Amino acid sequence: MFFQHIYDKTLAQGSYLIGCQAKKEAIVIDAKRDIDTYLEIAKANNLTITHITETHIHADFLSGSRELAAATGAQLYLSDEGGPDWQYQFPHVGLKNGDKITVGNLTLEVLHTPGHTPESISFLLTDHPASNQPVMVFTGDFVFVGDIGRPDLLEKAAGLAGTQDIGAAQMYQSLKKFAELPDYVQVWSAHGAGSACGKALGAVPSSTVGYEKIRNWAFQYGDNEKGFKEYLLAGQPEAPKYFAMMKHLNKVNRPLLVEVPRHPKLSKEEFLAAYNKGLKVIDARNKIDFAKGFLPGTINIQGNNSFSTWAGWLLNYQEQFVLIASDEQMEDLTRKLMRIGLDNVYGYISSIEDLGLPLQTVDVIDINEFEAYVGKTDAQIVDVRGVSEFTDGHVEGATNVFVGTLPENLDKFSKNKQIVIHCQSGDRASVAYSLLRAHGFEQVKNYSGGMKEWLEAGKKVVQG
Repeated sequence: MFFQHIYDKTLAQGSYLIGCQAKKEAIVIDAKRDIDTYLEIAKANNLTITHITETHIHADFLSGSRELAAATGAQLYLSDEGGPDWQYQFPHVGLKNGDKITVGNLTLEVLHTPGHTPESISFLLTDHPASNQPVMVFTGDFVFVGDIGRPDLLEKAAGLAGTQDIGAAQMYQSLKKFAELPDYVQVWSAHGAGSACGKALGAVPSSTVGYEKIRNWAFQYGDNEKGFKEYLLAGQPEAPKYFAMMKHLNKVNRPLLVEVPRHPKLSKEEFLAAYNKGLKVIDARNKIDFAKGFLPGTINIQGNNSFSTWAGWLLNYQEQFVLIASDEQMEDLTRKLMRIGLDNVYGYISSIEDLGLPLQTVDVIDINEFEAYVGKTDAQIVDVRGVSEFTDGHVEGATNVFVGTLPENLDKFSKNKQIVIHCQSGDRASVAYSLLRAHGFEQVKNYSGGMKEWLEAGKKVVQG
């Protein structure tokens, strides 16, 4: 058996290519949208991708299953569980609990494991030349290393009222099915640490059924279903705004993108024309370079592992936008954007110094100046971290406005006070600073050291 785990650190998303080397057939589970990765792996190992499947209708990335099927001619196998409201709306071979997919000498048995979503399925893999006992289970967003999938996303991200309580009850029952699997079966999920699909995902890529039963919090509640549900639904991270769009696009017919696009580098004249027309400009430089000089109105989303997430929070899927990024960055940024379906890139520029436009600078302050503002009535201290982070400990008197929802909460900021923003270690504060300046707030200071530096210095925090 051939096995490869393909992991996208930017979205903490895992996909899999599993092959039967005797029959030279392969299956891909939960493909990302830049499918050249799978084509290259299959070619290098003399395999043909004949089967493609998914564990559920994803909310956190735009699945590449249809792109991969278009490029290879492989058959799509997708869940038909969950009822009429949870069906994929394009041609596929439907899967129900107990069905089996045969890939050469391998079989993948379908387990209906609802909870995260009603249609969620897992795949129990058996490598028959080695043994007729199962060896791996691919759980999608059902069971992670150290955690389980959250059932509240449909309600919080897609606005489907009442689904989180139903999902929590379904998850409780699905875990009983999981616990009946042999302890030695390896667990491979669709996400790792850093994903918003859970609150305590482990950093190692895989586990076993037996280890999760003794280590994963979800298996420690016994018959206390009420306590299990309460803990499962409490303290989940903010659901990124783009999740609702992913849920829709992964379910319906949509245009396919089978190659990584190459976006045009704009001339000075082309950029200025777009800029003056009001096209949104995303500055992907690091926060230090951005602080030294940035174009008025531009938003700083650094081109690091969090680029996709913040772009998904802050960009409109119907509008074009421009990037400020180096030539070397563009392929990586394009892949990150296409993985969440943000394809409306008008173009990019690499330098802002020769545009002939005045640049602004970020007013970055140190811990001493920050502390001087704490408690002042003419200053507004704003913590732009998530709600659970804020609750765990924050500077006394601080207001919490999560950076992802900042554009919808501008009324919470005062133009008559000195605004001082911070996050954990500076990245989110840079995004927030640029957003506030772009919306006309002039009295803004950025405490870039954030809560990390504040706590290391032994400064006072309050909880709740």
